Amino acid sequence: MKNIFLLLLTVSVSVNAQNIKQYRIAYNVAVKDSSGKSNYEIFSMDTDGSNKKNITNNGDVAWAYHAFENYLFYISDRDTCYRCFFLYAMDADGKNSKKISGLQLEDSWMDTRNNGKEIIVSGRLGKNIRHQLFIINTETGAYSQITNDTAAMYTDPSFSPDGKQVVFTYRKNKRDKTQNEELYLMNADGSSLQQLTYYPQNDVSRNDNGYKAGAAQWHPSENFISYISMQGGRHNIYAVSPNGKKQWKLTANHFSEGWHNWSADGKWLTFDMANEDETQYHIMLMNWQTKELKQLTDATHKYQQSPVFVEINQQ
Repeated sequence: MKNIFLLLLTVSVSVNAQNIKQYRIAYNVAVKDSSGKSNYEIFSMDTDGSNKKNITNNGDVAWAYHAFENYLFYISDRDTCYRCFFLYAMDADGKNSKKISGLQLEDSWMDTRNNGKEIIVSGRLGKNIRHQLFIINTETGAYSQITNDTAAMYTDPSFSPDGKQVVFTYRKNKRDKTQNEELYLMNADGSSLQQLTYYPQNDVSRNDNGYKAGAAQWHPSENFISYISMQGGRHNIYAVSPNGKKQWKLTANHFSEGWHNWSADGKWLTFDMANEDETQYHIMLMNWQTKELKQLTDATHKYQQSPVFVEINQQ
């Protein structure tokens, strides 16, 4: 099956990357450091798949989750305990890396508003306050907590394009593994909580390990929210309207898809795609209007995931 997967992607139609030279794509790769220990590094490449390079080159566990213009926001456990994550930022070439805040983070997607001056994250305070939503000032590192229900889990927040609402993954009782997480929507101040998605209870994957609804991304210009859901035995990208009245499968691909990101203009979608047994992941690029699809990575690394568009300075 793996060989068929690679062949299909090799002959997939080309995407004209000339129109998206203003972006690079950052993505996360499982590698081994000099000690032989596996960790994650952040790579970046041009939108045609060329000029791939490791832009972290550190013994930490690093994972990119969001970019605003040419600033890439990522979590890292450098200079602290293993998988004790804090927020960092750097440019598309991996330069000018800096720690943003002293708030410890959960392993979660995040999003910005107010021209990148505020970022919403899932964070923690000590051992008891876990998986709550905070807004961090990216210039000062100061933060404010906007949810306060320690029994619940709030992760993967994403602002609406106007910054007034937040969609996120929510489970009312985070310790109850029989509960499926769902997408919820609320005002950015934490008010007016409402459920958006309802996982089909007769689905064959209802008891399987995987996202039931997660990693939501608000489309920049169209009125829908994309997210990952494991249905029918594999993960794919789905969509829901902001009022929750319409839900649908967003893509027509026949392989497992996962973490994804929209370009700032909403014209391009990048996501990771896996073969049937999920032992090889590739980064894909789709023209949202034409649905043309291109594979950007080769099989040098097995786990290449969670791509993010980063703008680059034009000369």
